[in-house]
Amino acid sequence: MSSLRFKATESAVSRPLGDVKKVEALKATSIYGKNVFTVAKMKDYLSKTTYKELVQFVEEGSQISRDIADHIAQAMKTWAIENGATHYTHWFQPLTGTTAEKHDAFFEPDDNGEAIEKFTGDALAQQEPDASSFPNGGIRNTFEARGYTAWDPSSPAFIFESIAGKTLCIPTVFVSYTGESLDYKAPLLKAVAAIDKAATDVVQYFDKSVSKVNASLGIEQEYFLVDLSLFHGRPDLQLTGRTLFGHMAAKGQQLEDHYFGAIPERVLAYMVDLENEALKLGIPLKTRHNEVAPSQFECAPMYEEINLAIDHNQLLMNLMEQVAIRHNFKVLLHEKPYSGVNGSGKHNNWSLITNTGINLLSPGKTPKNNLMFLTFFVNTIKAVFEYADLLRASIASHSNDHRLGANEAPPAIISIFLGSQLDEILEEVESARVAKKVKNDTNLWHGIPKIPELKLDNTDRNRTSPFAFTGNKFEFRAVGSSANSALPMTILNAIVAAQLIDFKTEVDKQIKKGTKKDLALLNVIRKYIKESKAIRFEGNGYSDEWAAEAEARGLSNIKSTPKALDVYVKEESLELFEKLGIYSKRESEARHEILLENFYKKLQIEARVIGEVVTSQIAPACFVYQNELIENVKGLKDLGLAKEAFSSQLNLVERISKHTNLILEKAEEMRQARKKANTIEETRERAIAYDEIVKPYFDEIRYHVNKLEKIVDDNKWPLPKLRELLFLR
Repeated sequence: MSSLRFKATESAVSRPLGDVKKVEALKATSIYGKNVFTVAKMKDYLSKTTYKELVQFVEEGSQISRDIADHIAQAMKTWAIENGATHYTHWFQPLTGTTAEKHDAFFEPDDNGEAIEKFTGDALAQQEPDASSFPNGGIRNTFEARGYTAWDPSSPAFIFESIAGKTLCIPTVFVSYTGESLDYKAPLLKAVAAIDKAATDVVQYFDKSVSKVNASLGIEQEYFLVDLSLFHGRPDLQLTGRTLFGHMAAKGQQLEDHYFGAIPERVLAYMVDLENEALKLGIPLKTRHNEVAPSQFECAPMYEEINLAIDHNQLLMNLMEQVAIRHNFKVLLHEKPYSGVNGSGKHNNWSLITNTGINLLSPGKTPKNNLMFLTFFVNTIKAVFEYADLLRASIASHSNDHRLGANEAPPAIISIFLGSQLDEILEEVESARVAKKVKNDTNLWHGIPKIPELKLDNTDRNRTSPFAFTGNKFEFRAVGSSANSALPMTILNAIVAAQLIDFKTEVDKQIKKGTKKDLALLNVIRKYIKESKAIRFEGNGYSDEWAAEAEARGLSNIKSTPKALDVYVKEESLELFEKLGIYSKRESEARHEILLENFYKKLQIEARVIGEVVTSQIAPACFVYQNELIENVKGLKDLGLAKEAFSSQLNLVERISKHTNLILEKAEEMRQARKKANTIEETRERAIAYDEIVKPYFDEIRYHVNKLEKIVDDNKWPLPKLRELLFLR
């Protein structure tokens, strides 16, 4: 391992500029969507009748018949083969958090033994992958393997290129034989349908021409790059995605010179290559820049319909990995790959857009439009207030726990930042007096602030807020960089849908009693402003004062993942999910189980890696150097020198022995704690045991490794292997 790491460092440092892959930025308009079977392309391959039915489904969600599916399958096959594809796959998002695929060739032998190209509507609409080998939370027994992937026509098929060829990928949902969702996409689609109906019903108060509301999403993706040779020299990075041991570099991010700095040429070549490939797949990447930490970067696309945006982000993460290899890089998507510098997030920018092109979270110039804006703006705030713990659970993971609240990312306390302008407007709306008898809109708005048209920079940015309003959208900043955004977006759309349903019920009751519609709307809005006031916070979310204030306000501060996940199986959450048809009780309980298992299994892997590195690398290196010191002492004694001549060596032997023995002792205690935790049958209790009993050993072991590191640094030991092992950068 020692020679491997030295060679890796030498390779990374001496990599010649000529080794940088030369990439030309292609014109976006010439390649955008090249490898996507868009609705526009389908028109060239389908009959008018089939095309019309397909468009109707995409726009209205109507069902596609199996006959029409056959026609679409033939068109899709023809297009794919024309573009070089030899195989097809149902591309889905199981509860592993990544994507999955099983490839089948476009051929079958006919009766004469000849190969024919074949792809039917049945193959397009449904496939049967093994469901028992994916996380299911107890929904499926091991011996019950059947599960189904079903085509999602609202997300276009695409061709994925690799050095091994081209594959037609068909976005699908993944369900069990008994119908339960086994993926992230199916619940998301249900939540999107729920927000569509609830928001459309409320929009009808203002605009009868609106027949559909789409959730819009833009996902900013942060990531780290590390030279591939250095990555292969670190078993902890390879197995856990982060460094479990490490020495802080003298220069990190303290000079704040990396953020938005000039992009290194080698990194820029990677970014250009990534953008070219992403644009071919219809991923509208627009922004690239250096992030705060050294070797940290960000890319961001334009806004899209939410289902497509999430599919594109999952696909983008695959692309990032693939393209990085070409440039001798490894992409690190872990939320906190290095201690002491900023971690990575995935900021989800969410809004609601009508089919007439109106952003419901963007104020207009008239009182009526302002009232519509206030309706959706305040209902979103109220939803986050009522279901803050559910939002917290949606971004909970072992890796994100390292990032949240670490003076670089939003804290685990869910709050909303609005900016001074909007915060003042809500205060005025809440306190203004409105006459009960209203003759017209002008009288209604007498004394109520006429909200000005907001521009994108109407508020300052608050990097410490987990949920901030940023002009015409809300930015959910607490989502982790490795996460599938489908989960937090399923929860966000669900809670806002539930809140809009309650809002309409309250408004309709007042109207039924004779209150004018606009006054009824305003009355309920004012009530919600007052009730949800505790969730609004305009200050520094990193401060200790905010934690104390949040507690006084009654806001939760759930710092650990196992306890955050409990909300999934609380009665109010189960009722919410079942009322909206997003999760059944069984599905909610299964997801709770899966997320807990994922949490403790990742800790289990980290504990094993720490134990292996300590016992097989660090301790043996210490023993070797101790023996060298002992031999040196023996030689000096044999020469007849006084003890003072070798006292420093003896002192070093003693100090090394102390910390080495403690490292091995703690590693063994950690192993026993892990074994004990593994005997706990109840998943939640096992996860808590790993969090509270096993994980603390990580810091104890690192403490003594750091002490050894200081001894090395202070004494300038000549032994390369030990010095190298302890200075794991």
